[in-house]
Amino acid sequence: MSETAPVEEEARPDGQPPEGDGQFSEDQTLTPEFVSAVGDAIEAEDSEAVKGLTRELHPADIADLIGLLHEEDREALIKLLGGALPSEVLAELDYDLLEDIIDAMEPEKVAEAVAELDTDDATFVLDNLDEEKQAEILAFAPLEDRLALRAALDFEEESAGRLMQREFFASPAFWTVGQIIDRLRGTEELPDRFYEVFVVDPAFKPVGSVPLSTLLKSPRETVIETIMTSRDMRTIPVTMDQEEVAYLFEQYNLISAPVVDDADRLIGMITVDDVVEMVREETHEDMLALGGVESDTGLNDTVFETVRSRFSWLAVNLATAILASLVIALFDGAIGQIVALAVLMPIVASMGGNAGTQTLTVVVRSLATKDLTPSNAARVVLREALVGFLNGVLFAIIMGVLAGVWYFASGWGGQDDAMRLGMVVGIAMIVNLLCAGLAGILVPIGLQRAGADPAVSSAVFVTTVTDVVGFFVFLGLAAAVLLPAA
Repeated sequence: MSETAPVEEEARPDGQPPEGDGQFSEDQTLTPEFVSAVGDAIEAEDSEAVKGLTRELHPADIADLIGLLHEEDREALIKLLGGALPSEVLAELDYDLLEDIIDAMEPEKVAEAVAELDTDDATFVLDNLDEEKQAEILAFAPLEDRLALRAALDFEEESAGRLMQREFFASPAFWTVGQIIDRLRGTEELPDRFYEVFVVDPAFKPVGSVPLSTLLKSPRETVIETIMTSRDMRTIPVTMDQEEVAYLFEQYNLISAPVVDDADRLIGMITVDDVVEMVREETHEDMLALGGVESDTGLNDTVFETVRSRFSWLAVNLATAILASLVIALFDGAIGQIVALAVLMPIVASMGGNAGTQTLTVVVRSLATKDLTPSNAARVVLREALVGFLNGVLFAIIMGVLAGVWYFASGWGGQDDAMRLGMVVGIAMIVNLLCAGLAGILVPIGLQRAGADPAVSSAVFVTTVTDVVGFFVFLGLAAAVLLPAA
């Protein structure tokens, strides 16, 4: 075995330390020291230092760096980098930053960058801009790219047409492996990343596919039809919703899939890296929606934009809180005579709210991944009802005993009064947790069947149910059971 002499790391021409020296923390995020160094270079208007610091960064890390900089430093960074960013960086930027960054670039530079991207990434960049800005950029793009991008933007948002890339490789069934390899080597129109060759019939309809690994292992004289697979190939209609696309990729372990038009002709492909990014965005939107936050909210929004995006849902929550307070007002007499009710009633409502949120989170995710379907909905509803009931019984025992002991020890009533109060708390806990479990599953299912997004609308309804039921059952039982003995 031959030995290799150690290679010393040379300093980079810009005088910066070798790549990877102090740029990232252990969790692979940009270190505060590195970001500060870039900020200092920007403030000093040192173009060479900025280029040296960012030269070895991955495009995704440059995009993260831009997000970490102060707003006023971002435009300065672009100017110091020559008035433009690499095309790959634009594709990696968060959508809440993209418009501001593109505004800081010349339209010609943006058009050049977009032209270098695959159509799916280019569509992502343009999709986040208003129509006027899109037209301004496309005016500088080559005619062929302009037509392709306009066609992609004409598809519905969140459809396979927006997600797909138009660059792919297709072959007639009678071609040989040698012909295909020669054609692959001789064309410059290949996508940056692809995993299989699609086989098409004379009408350009996909009839099979051949993984590149199979292609390279086969003799040159092999006819492609003899090694193609059609059983596992899943074609995706161009109008299919992107969540359906993600389901197909997950369900059938796809790496890529052909996209077809209304006549079943091959017009593009979707690869797994696009699906991973889309799933991340959908999960991000669902998490924000469950918290009553608009999907386009980001850390880089201004204070005014953040207030505006959150105000509407807070207003809805205010209305539901008023409804719950009206229920409390119905029993003001009972609360006035038994002060302990005011102390205990938030516990019952809070436990119901938390239980409902647990169920809701699981159900919304299960609906998104199609694990919860009409065929198993009844079984899952019964399961969640039993879970709510059993949790209610367990916490009824715990809270009933604690409430009774506390009431008796405080000297507010005798032993019989303490037992009755514990019983009221326990029954209210059982009823509210049972209703929370049912609401947590029935509300999102009902909203989905009504055509609404359960992630956006469910939380406020479930919270309202648990608050109203919790207060009404607890105070109603207390008025019926405790007041005659008070």
